[in-house]
Amino acid sequence: MIEKSHIGVVLIGHVDHGKSTLAGRLLFDSDQIDPHIIERYKKKAASMGKKTFEFAWVMDTLPEERERGLTIKTQIRDLYTDKYFLSIIDAPGHEDFIKNMVLGARQADAAVLVVSANEGVQVQTREHAYIAQSLGIDQMIVVINKMDITTPPYSQARYEEVVKDVNKLMRTAEFTEYAFVPASAYVGDNVVFPSETLAWYEGDTVFKILDTFEIPKRPTDLPLRWPIQDKFKVRGIGYIPVGKVEAGVIRPDDMIVFMPSNKRAQVKTIEMYKKRIERGIPGDNIGVDIRAIDGWSLKDEVKRGEVAGHIDSPPTVAKRFTARITIFSADEIYCKEGKEGEKRYYPPKIQVGFSPSIHCHTAKVTCRVVKLLAKINGSSGDVLEKNPKCIRDGDSAVVVFEPEKPFVIEKASDFPKLGRFAIRDSNRTIGAGMCLDAEKVEF
Repeated sequence: MIEKSHIGVVLIGHVDHGKSTLAGRLLFDSDQIDPHIIERYKKKAASMGKKTFEFAWVMDTLPEERERGLTIKTQIRDLYTDKYFLSIIDAPGHEDFIKNMVLGARQADAAVLVVSANEGVQVQTREHAYIAQSLGIDQMIVVINKMDITTPPYSQARYEEVVKDVNKLMRTAEFTEYAFVPASAYVGDNVVFPSETLAWYEGDTVFKILDTFEIPKRPTDLPLRWPIQDKFKVRGIGYIPVGKVEAGVIRPDDMIVFMPSNKRAQVKTIEMYKKRIERGIPGDNIGVDIRAIDGWSLKDEVKRGEVAGHIDSPPTVAKRFTARITIFSADEIYCKEGKEGEKRYYPPKIQVGFSPSIHCHTAKVTCRVVKLLAKINGSSGDVLEKNPKCIRDGDSAVVVFEPEKPFVIEKASDFPKLGRFAIRDSNRTIGAGMCLDAEKVEF
């Protein structure tokens, strides 16, 4: 079954809206996990006071995750549909683990946004949708989950109310391709099998709609760009860097360079899903056994955020970069309680000196705004004001950033996945951007 076309799908949404349970149910109802495993999880979860968590435990494997009843670390499982071999990526919903969510989302080609029918759109529902959009994910299924516990159960009126709110969010986040499914992941309604209790819904199940996703263009004709997500120690081999190939092709014996560390190496072997392969292409999550040139240590030198390319076409390390950014509407997303119950809106005005963290591919780097070149119309790109003193929520602008330390960022027109980024400040995603040009660091 490995010869089926591969696609990565990330499950996103607010904490406790049922992402992990949905993943477990998809695997169970499609006969891709043994029933005795679910039965064992069910008994163990009940003994810990976590009744109804048995499907979630398929993805939530850490003891702390099971004790707290929430996802902390991104987990990936294989799922086979009629058409695809999917990597189902279960991303954390709690705001404390947003960094892990971003890393999970950047591995995906498409997304499933899970929204509780009871709670509707929440803070992390919005933030996750905006992060997905800023990372270039443009295909989505919206699962309105927990329909079995609405009042009354399986309420069509409540479903339509939540759909209305989500539609507003999707328009604001500029999504154009998405489908809605009312479901109960725990009961199994509309996950793999149609639900008689949701007879008023005339669409397909989640499992069927996954097959409507389209595989994005895989840019094998571009120079190699392989962002490093992690590294693992393998007995008898040593440390292995892993990550998703975003552009180009990597093969055994290739000479590569990691940037911004400027460390050179030769590729020995490539593995994907514990199977040795002869090449890695865009979309492949691979691990590579390398031979360091000049005796440097992989353990100490190459870290998350590095990007590998071939020596004759190394990744761009930016000293400064010019970007087109959009700051999200504060009244839509980031209204907080201020002193004495007063409402204060976030983000504040953004001006020269403002230093948010930029999340681009697997890198997270603080970048200082050094110039505001223009305020622009977000739709047409027309210049509204040259050299503005500040920009505020809802504005789009062209700005110049200076990273506090060198990092790789490419023109979005050349390498979309390495040129788009999320802008975060004070533990909130406040905007998104794309790199227009970069001033290179000379090595």
